[in-house]
Amino acid sequence: MERGKEAFSELFGKDYGYPDAVNSIDDIRASEFKRLEGLTYLDHAGATLYSEAQMEAVVKDLTTNVYGNPHSQSDSSMATTGIISAARQKVLDYFNASPENYKCIFTSGATAALKLIGECFPWSSESFYMYTMENHNSVLGIREYALDHGATAVAVDVENITNLQNGTHNSGFVFSEHTVQRRPESLSLKHGQNGELSGSTCNLFAFPSECNFSGQKFSLDLVNYVKEGTGEPFKSSPDLCGRWMVLIDAAKGSATEPPDLARFHADFVVCSFYKIFGYPTGLGALIIHSEAARILTKTYFSGGTVSASIADVDFIKRRENIEQVLEDGTLSFLAIASIHHGFMIINRLTSTAIFRHTTSLAAYTRDAMMGLKHANGVGVCNIYGKYLSDKGPTIAFNLRRADGSWVGYREVEKLASLSGIQLRTGCFCNPGACAKYLDLSHFDLIANLEAGHVCWDDNDILHGKPTGAVRISFGYMSTYEDAEIFLRFLDKAFVSKSDSSADIVALRMESDPLSDLGSKQLVHGIQLKSITVYPVKSCAGFTVHKWPLSNIGLKYDREWLLKGPTGEIITQKKAPEMCNIQTFIDLEKGVLILESPRCNERLQVSILKDSQCDGVLEMNIFNQRYKVQAYNNEVNRWFAEAIAWPCTFVRCSSSEYRSCNNTRGRGKTCRDTWGKLNFVNEAQLLLVSEESVCDLNSRLNSTDILVQNAQSAQTVPINAMRFRPNLVISGAEPYAEDTWRSLYIGKSHFSSLGGCSRCQMINIDQQSGQLLRSKEPLATLASYRRVQGRILFGILLRYEAKDCDGEQNSGAETWLQSGQEVYASNEQTMEDTS
Repeated sequence: MERGKEAFSELFGKDYGYPDAVNSIDDIRASEFKRLEGLTYLDHAGATLYSEAQMEAVVKDLTTNVYGNPHSQSDSSMATTGIISAARQKVLDYFNASPENYKCIFTSGATAALKLIGECFPWSSESFYMYTMENHNSVLGIREYALDHGATAVAVDVENITNLQNGTHNSGFVFSEHTVQRRPESLSLKHGQNGELSGSTCNLFAFPSECNFSGQKFSLDLVNYVKEGTGEPFKSSPDLCGRWMVLIDAAKGSATEPPDLARFHADFVVCSFYKIFGYPTGLGALIIHSEAARILTKTYFSGGTVSASIADVDFIKRRENIEQVLEDGTLSFLAIASIHHGFMIINRLTSTAIFRHTTSLAAYTRDAMMGLKHANGVGVCNIYGKYLSDKGPTIAFNLRRADGSWVGYREVEKLASLSGIQLRTGCFCNPGACAKYLDLSHFDLIANLEAGHVCWDDNDILHGKPTGAVRISFGYMSTYEDAEIFLRFLDKAFVSKSDSSADIVALRMESDPLSDLGSKQLVHGIQLKSITVYPVKSCAGFTVHKWPLSNIGLKYDREWLLKGPTGEIITQKKAPEMCNIQTFIDLEKGVLILESPRCNERLQVSILKDSQCDGVLEMNIFNQRYKVQAYNNEVNRWFAEAIAWPCTFVRCSSSEYRSCNNTRGRGKTCRDTWGKLNFVNEAQLLLVSEESVCDLNSRLNSTDILVQNAQSAQTVPINAMRFRPNLVISGAEPYAEDTWRSLYIGKSHFSSLGGCSRCQMINIDQQSGQLLRSKEPLATLASYRRVQGRILFGILLRYEAKDCDGEQNSGAETWLQSGQEVYASNEQTMEDTS
């Protein structure tokens, strides 16, 4: 890495690392961001990080001074008023805005500032709201106010064209309009203006100083171009007449290059302070030109916004000061006091130096990514906006495999997290830029929605196209080492090399074992080692010598679960304490017995009677409707105490049979919708092989893994129960189960549904409930058990409780028993094809 850093310094040494500052970037990182040791944080476009010195100064300030409610005349109130006034000036200074021309309005964030503009702007049926396609949803949301008041809204693409005339450069722009939006019947159509400029049509143009998707930096010359209205399309279109006002969304751009309002006289600029220096959150500002402030009309009034009001008469006297008129209620004055210390950090480095530092890292990383290629010459990284001439410290991209197919962005995010890299995926609340760069048509977007895709889900590739992207972004404390770690991660995890096949054991299920088989191949010498039942989803299970089967798999397995106050399913991901809730079912007594170290008494729940039940409900779980039995408050209180989380205990009453619509090519899995299911994720049962676990342990104890985890020895091997299997077998070759299509345990027949996709739950120590910092064993599994974005270990089974004619097997109850022989087949059986 040192040799690479020397080459980097030769290219970017004048810009990287604050060469003119008192402290170098290495000193800043070592002293102010110790918590980043072992972590690579690359989501500064989402939220940058606060420094330790900043927070120490905040704590000292708040523990030394007394700040009271500013709506009073006491000493503590006046101290707060002074702090707020000083903070307003610091914000204006940061944007080089004169207090004679601009005012600073504090809001709860950039989004609240944008909402305030939309609410108070004097829309009319002649007004236009024009905005660039590359805008955050919070900017798009303003169009609801415009359209509701009868105005016209239109999105545009803007191309910057620089002309050379008379020896000087003149910026011009080409506007390409998208669909014109109007509502035939607005909710509250207004033909007049609300503010002082009544009778004059006001229009609004909005653009970001930097696109939070691609990093494109928009020319601030747009401000004067639009306001003057002498260029196209404003000059020749009679529909676009009237006064044009300009809004800059600087939420992203202000972190590294705040708009200079002394040069570019925008009417409105919005920002959030956590994007600039990390803390406080929930505080932003609207910087508004004094002329623009005069036309805004506020309907609602609150504490602090009026000089007088009469409770039982329609009378109010609003305040004259625009800050007091627009700021509802008591400001978040302690947060406002804190921004002084954030600006101290930024001003010490200067925003110019921060811009040079961060963009040098982005340029280096972008160039290195474009150079990554698979062994067959196919490029790995598809970078969006890579040919833009003016870019910020943000890189949005997707990855391709050696065969040209896309790597899902969720796969990248999961593997990055396992490698200690924090980044962002999706569309970043910027649907216009996302659709533009990913080439998603209106038809594509609607089709994706109909396929179930919504923001923040796992549907990262639909109909052969990505639905979003991966984004990395650099902040003022980012280092060359951060960039290098990320690049090495890409190279190791996603670049196919011709000589790597010997180092990676391919999944047996990647090829179709049935292609050349003419007869059934049975695997012998395998035994059922253990049986484990998990009555309550995500709680501890109990191991038995023998257990009955039913049409849902193991009888009573995952028949109960805990749901949260808003209906969400509670698992160990949210409440790791659930692994400490011990369970046991006494079949003779017909009770489910539960114990928790947090509860003084054990809980007994009848599995035969419904005396503790409190009605039947319907729930939507895994996109399937379930009828569930709810329990009384006494039962719910016990669980709430056990996991320190408000919850409701429910039991599966019924679910439906459905046919599987996935043919399950090898290496693919699908949720079992053929058999009857309790509250399982994908299938009735999970089988794990002891030999596969042993192979995994040998890899975990390899030198490379031990060095990565900074351990001298892997003292505690991974136990099969870490994977929460129902069935553990022994006697097979490692990963032989990958190829099985069906198996018999004794006389009971099961069909394999493919590999089980693993998540971070296997990194939770089932004894302590702690999520292991080493991220093992998932990180090691990801290095050799990854197929199409899924990390597979163990196989999913369905119990074939029906005969070949599809009828339910009759006769005595069927039991599984430890020690029974397991006969596995690599061939599809008659039941699989029925």
